[in-house]
This record gives sequence, C-alpha cells and structure tokens, in this order.
Amino acid sequence: MTAQTRHAVSVPAGGPWESWFPSGHPGLGSLAEHVRSTGTGHWWADDPRAPRAGAVGCAGHVLLGGDPRAVRPEDLAPLARSWFAAPDRFLPLLGAAFDRIVPWERMVWVRDGDGGRTPAPPPGTRIRRLTAADADAVRSLGPDSTWITESWGGPHALAASGHCHGAFLDGGLLSLACTYFLGSRYEDIAVVTVPEARGRGLARACVHALCADVTARGRTASWTCSRDNHPSRALAAATGFRLVRQYVHYAAGRAATCGTGRSTAP
Repeated sequence: MTAQTRHAVSVPAGGPWESWFPSGHPGLGSLAEHVRSTGTGHWWADDPRAPRAGAVGCAGHVLLGGDPRAVRPEDLAPLARSWFAAPDRFLPLLGAAFDRIVPWERMVWVRDGDGGRTPAPPPGTRIRRLTAADADAVRSLGPDSTWITESWGGPHALAASGHCHGAFLDGGLLSLACTYFLGSRYEDIAVVTVPEARGRGLARACVHALCADVTARGRTASWTCSRDNHPSRALAAATGFRLVRQYVHYAAGRAATCGTGRSTAP
C-alpha cells in the first residue's frame, strides 16, 4: 500500500471508495465524510490511480476497505497504535502487521426526537456555542482532554468550527460537547468535562445545546462509546439516544518486526 500521508487531503470520491466507505451512516460511518468535508485526516491506497484496497484515518481511528491481499503487513507500519474498524477479512493482515491487536467492544447510539426537557444549567453557568476566540479556553481543559480536538486538527480549529457548545462559569470552560465526525446525515458527537465539575449536569446541558444545532442543520446526532464506559452510556440514554448497533474495533500496538505479528491480545 502506498501511503498517501498528507494533511488536509480529501478522501477520493466515487469509484470503489464510496462502496468501501459509504455515506450516511452513524458513528464511525461518518469518519470518511468528515475527512472529505473538513480536510482533517489522511487517506491511503495500494495504488491511488486504481486502488484495490484503501484506508481513511482521522484522530487515531482508521477504516479499511477493499481487498486485504493487495496490502503487505509492512505497508500498515505508519498506522501503528491506531484503532482499526475493518471487515473480518482484514484481521489476519492486522495480526501480521502489529505486535498486538486488542479487540474493543463499541456501541453506536442515535438520538430520537428532542431528547426530552432541556435541563437548566447550574446557577451562574452559561451554555453557548464556541468561537475561534475560545481556543485558549479549550486548551485550558488540559492534556487529558486533547483527544476531543484531534478530529478537527486542534483547539483553534475545534473552537472555530461552529460545531461545539461549552459550559462556562466565571469565564472558565468546564465542559464541552462537539461534533467529532461530521457526516452528511449524522454528526457523531463527543463530550468532555473537567473532573472537578462532573456531576453538575454540565455535560447534559452542552449535549442538548449541541443537538439542537445538529437538528437545525437537518442531521441526526449519533454517539459512540466503549461498551464498558458506563458513565458515557448513562449520559447518552439521559439525553435521548438509543442503542442501534454494537461492533468491535481493534487497538493496534507497534509495527511487527521480522514479519511476525499476533492476531489477538495475549
């Protein structure tokens, strides 16, 4: 596979790409559309002119499509330490490409209706849409929250995207909800709250505000979380989401050496 590792590059439209990564699906199904529309992410192909296998990646998540026989294990080395979602036919290839592959059960939720009554924010708290001027506030959430900015290319891009609502108290950002992957039909959202502000209903208020925007844009909000992330599952249920699908993706380790790999975690 020839790595087309470029920043701000669109996933090629049409041809096999649309069959490998079809539009209009919730959860990770919106990743390829997000890369296409925002320019944040990368694409790879065994032959960019006539691809038999391809990949699209963003924020550490990688989707694989096509024929795995067109790909050598070493071709996936640049994608080490990523999370892979792929048809089962790719599992032997992943096992040969990396020193470990850990299966991880995931859940996809879709929001029904308006999610019920919008909760009032705690006294003194303001829920509002972020702007580019809020980039420093996003950075102030700290290193444990950096992940939520990666699908947009960093704090400034996320704040300026128009797809993010935050909870502010005394000028400080305590919680935010944002579109993580922007699709044509679905917007897969993500939420983060600083530890000392959890349990106050801030995340719920941010989700309601964001989902109102998603609906106004003519799309449906989706939610993806780990099966064992019970706080995330509870928040999804409390804000009007219903479970529609479960799947497994795979956390890859380091690139395998000497042509050896392992298909599952020990």
